[in-house]
Amino acid sequence: MDYLDWSFAHVWNPSLFNFRMDILWNAKNYVYIFTPYLIIDHEMTLALTMAAKRGVDVRLVVPKVPDKQAVYTLTESYFRPLLEAGVRLYRYTPGFIHAKSYLVDDKVGVVGTINMDYRSLYLHFECGTFLYQVDALKDLKQDYQETFAVSEEVHLDELGEGLLKRTGQAVLRVLSPLF
Repeated sequence: MDYLDWSFAHVWNPSLFNFRMDILWNAKNYVYIFTPYLIIDHEMTLALTMAAKRGVDVRLVVPKVPDKQAVYTLTESYFRPLLEAGVRLYRYTPGFIHAKSYLVDDKVGVVGTINMDYRSLYLHFECGTFLYQVDALKDLKQDYQETFAVSEEVHLDELGEGLLKRTGQAVLRVLSPLF
């Protein structure tokens, strides 16, 4: 499916989850994502990792300075499987990044209030602006480039995962719909 085939009925599908999945499955070159909360389910993990495995440059930026430690610990629990699949993860070093956006292949962008978590995707009436082949995408890409430059990339060998931390992350995953 090409981006041009998306109908307005599809774009305005009430399921933000399905819309985001479509973006990931249709990416050809790159997907850049800013999210303050990375609390994803199996399907979203699969879409991100499959995009990376098929050669798409998938990059996610999360905060280095968390606003809620439990949520940040939960976010870190997704790092290993994403990194192992080739997804590039960055921690925004100047502070807490609260941006929520996607940029795909210089064609599609989404900017809004939609976090990558259960509550945003299924419970709240989150909103976002869908950008398709407009000049504003150039500005969004410039913002991503500047943000990557001031962020630190996360590498597999940096992940400290003792038994206590992994156990705590597993418990937090069970409770994740509450966050």
